[in-house]
Amino acid sequence: MARNKTKTLRQFNDTDLKDKLTDLKVDLAKLKSEALKGTLKKDAGVIRWKRRDIARILTLMNERTGGQKRQ
Repeated sequence: MARNKTKTLRQFNDTDLKDKLTDLKVDLAKLKSEALKGTLKKDAGVIRWKRRDIARILTLMNERTGGQKRQ
């Protein structure tokens, strides 16, 4: 599973970023549910990287809007 670097994410347009954000949130929800059930063993460190990738995308989206509130 490849991590998303900021340089790569900057090349995406807004639609692609939103799609990527949705995918990451779905993956994170699945991983969190597996962790709660106790079935997550080898991918335990992936949760951290998913959260960071989500934060990177939200930061880029915030930069593009100039800090204005999203609706």
